[in-house]
Amino acid sequence: MISDINSPKDLERLNHAELEALAAEIRSFLIEKVTKTGGHLGPNLGVVELTIAIHRIFESPKDVILFDTGHQSYVHKILTGRSEGFDLLRQRGGLAGYPNRSESVHDVIENSHASTALSWGDGISRGFSLSDQADRSVVVVVGDGALTGGMSWEALNNIAASKTQKLVIVVNDNERSYSPTIGGLATYLSTLRATRGYEKFLDWGKEVLARTPVVGGPIYDTLHGMKKGIKDIVAPQGMFEDLGLKYLGPFDGHDIEAMEKALIKAKEFGGPILVHAITEKGRGYAPAIEDEAEKFHAVGIVDAETGLPVKKSSASWTSIFSNELVEIGRERKDIVAITAAMLGPTGLDKFQKEFPERTIDVGIAEQHAVTSAAGLAFAGMHPVVAVYATFLNRAFDQMLLDVALHKAGVTFVLDRAGVTGDDGPSHNGIWDLALTGIVPTLRVAAPRDGARVKETLREAVEVSDAPTLLRFPKGAVVADIPAFERRDGIDVLYRGESADVLLISIGAMANISVEAASQAYREGVGVTVIDPRWVKPLPQSLVTMAQRYKSVVVLEDGIKHGGIASTVSEMFRDANLQVPIHSIGVPLEFLEHSKRDQVLQDLGITAQNITRSIVEWSSSLKEGMQFPADENVSRTQLR
Repeated sequence: MISDINSPKDLERLNHAELEALAAEIRSFLIEKVTKTGGHLGPNLGVVELTIAIHRIFESPKDVILFDTGHQSYVHKILTGRSEGFDLLRQRGGLAGYPNRSESVHDVIENSHASTALSWGDGISRGFSLSDQADRSVVVVVGDGALTGGMSWEALNNIAASKTQKLVIVVNDNERSYSPTIGGLATYLSTLRATRGYEKFLDWGKEVLARTPVVGGPIYDTLHGMKKGIKDIVAPQGMFEDLGLKYLGPFDGHDIEAMEKALIKAKEFGGPILVHAITEKGRGYAPAIEDEAEKFHAVGIVDAETGLPVKKSSASWTSIFSNELVEIGRERKDIVAITAAMLGPTGLDKFQKEFPERTIDVGIAEQHAVTSAAGLAFAGMHPVVAVYATFLNRAFDQMLLDVALHKAGVTFVLDRAGVTGDDGPSHNGIWDLALTGIVPTLRVAAPRDGARVKETLREAVEVSDAPTLLRFPKGAVVADIPAFERRDGIDVLYRGESADVLLISIGAMANISVEAASQAYREGVGVTVIDPRWVKPLPQSLVTMAQRYKSVVVLEDGIKHGGIASTVSEMFRDANLQVPIHSIGVPLEFLEHSKRDQVLQDLGITAQNITRSIVEWSSSLKEGMQFPADENVSRTQLR
């Protein structure tokens, strides 16, 4: 049936039995395709019927459908005619893992960070209202996990004040974000799930009251008192309607017919309204709903039958950090681990198992996590805040003014730093070096291998009067790269026979740097490769070291604008050191989804291209062509 679905209009001709058959086929399709390519499997298996019902009642793209977060949009992509692209999901030439405007007019939001869709929905529906487009509705599908983010509540506060916006909020309540949803909201939604029992009580009460001949009396009063008491405890409309939002539900999100009836009512309401749907993340696929459910939020390539990885993964940067933090936690009782709904992905699950009382999961609330960490530091603890590099963007103000300004002893650990690839523009961690470079008192380490992860982590948690930060990339960790020597904290990784080029390698770029230096040596150019380990502040000894060389190259996997090369250039200018600086890094642009190696190849960040550039620059200098200091090398020049 999937092959016959080219647009949501094709759903109109199907009866409910056929819709159930389509839902089953979609689940089989997702399991078959996503286990081969990797991707977000669990969230999409949970929203099959819900998405079908939404597309049956609303007319996309005239009615705008927004997903928060976009990782639950695979079914939406199938129903909007994109099933053929799933063979290359999250790969070059295939579908993006999130909504993407270039793919379809049915996609609106490309940012795949949680808790943003309600604000989008507020703005779009207000825009429709103000521009006399009253025949258009906006539907926001938001998970219970995304409702733990403060931005969602900022949006709800404004949405509730409006009476005319045609905005339908569908809460996809599966008790999970990435990890199980936690906090007061999760407790409240759990209470709402108990309303089915409440409704049964009401039905029983109505029947008993109908048989009671006299209004009043002890039986009548008792029943009404019980009814009021239970309603006060579990009435679903409580919090949302107190906020000013009409509430419908909760409904079985896997019952297409029931969801359609609810959505029709919501559409006809004509103002902001919330529809509460209960779903099961990973529905229909046993490995995704059993003990390892969290691992099936996003999967690599796995066996479709067992759910086990096809290839056993090697040690990862994350696992090395995770194990070392546990060791440090055993030695120091003041170490506290904090994350934002990502205990497993950041490696803090191991710390939680051993030290549950010292592990804090704040939900999807990075801003709160960082300021809370400042408070913990004030109270004498040393918090370790572990998040993906891209998600630290959301808490920059708190890092700057709550942590750094107060010189709080907080350690940030950024996983997935640099180019990550598969998840597309919003998930690349290419901004952290530029952003953190302007934060006073913050010290930043970029370990090149697993041994340096352990080493710099221990150095970081020893700092109690300023914030520290470690960043490392996604995936398998490289073999340890030993240093020939360490000078003033700077590791020398490769020593050229002549003082032609000083190559400053940042973090995980060490392998490529050493390989490029080796190739340049065969071309007659002497390159010395150094790793500062701590890239903020950079050691002043760099100035002394650079004086011996004809040019300096800085290689980093963050954006060049405001990155480490810019800091080196400023340092040299302050020291009145006149030496050409060549910057190799990521240009100031958003990078489309592709494998990390493919992205780096596109950017010219390969050992071969770097070698060619170094040889050409050195040759030009020998011929008397002078390059200005702080030269930024474009992608074209690198090629």
